[in-house]
Amino acid sequence: MSAHPILVLGASGSTGRRVASLLRAAGRPVRPASRRGEVRFDWTEPRTWPSTVTGVSRMYLMAPDGVPVDPAFVACAVDHGVRRFVLLSSKAIDVMGDERLMSAERTVRESGAEWTIVRSDWFDQNFDEGVFRDAVLAGEVALPLGDLRQVFVDADDIATVAVAALTEDGHAGLTYEVGGPRALSFGEALDIIGRAAGRRIVYRGTEREFVAAQTAAGLPHESATAAVAAFTALAGLGDAEPNDVVRRVTGREPKPFETYATEAAARGAWNV
Repeated sequence: MSAHPILVLGASGSTGRRVASLLRAAGRPVRPASRRGEVRFDWTEPRTWPSTVTGVSRMYLMAPDGVPVDPAFVACAVDHGVRRFVLLSSKAIDVMGDERLMSAERTVRESGAEWTIVRSDWFDQNFDEGVFRDAVLAGEVALPLGDLRQVFVDADDIATVAVAALTEDGHAGLTYEVGGPRALSFGEALDIIGRAAGRRIVYRGTEREFVAAQTAAGLPHESATAAVAAFTALAGLGDAEPNDVVRRVTGREPKPFETYATEAAARGAWNV
């Protein structure tokens, strides 16, 4: 077992803190890095990069939404001895035109180090830790996907796949599309959350409702309508289908969405 710590970026976030926790539980040395963590790392401050990567050979690589993975940082990491990257990406980025993540994937593939890409579907935790939480609490979620079904995946499962790729051999050069055990529409997912949390949550699934909700929240109308194009492209793929990636990589079944919702409600995730 290597004595070098494994660097975990975004160590205070939904997946990063789970990756760090699993590594510690397995007895692996961890260097958790974030903007305000014990190891300070900031994508916008290159002076924080060398001290973050010095002495590590493996890295869980992710960037917050909207922040690009800077090729200069990846080059810095390789120059300082990083030999394995596990990159958190997302499904359907090519269809949705997500140049930020497409560029990140190209960067690790061309880095000269070992790489594994973890392309996740929608996080379960988007509903209690992330982008949809405020809307859930307000009782109304708008997204222009109609009845399109997606395989929502729990952050625990994403982290377990990432840890396997960080610590085991046999994952280099592979891209894992990680999803949950069954496909659900957003309306079905919100009904499950509503029952678990004892809340009424209305799903607004049309383009008009989405644009209205976004502009009411302060987004310019042009930006809201531009976002619709990416969702339209995603919808063009049709319903997502579950796969066996979590079971094949980790040896366990992925967490059902109902289990996630029950656990989150028990923690008081949607209490106000």
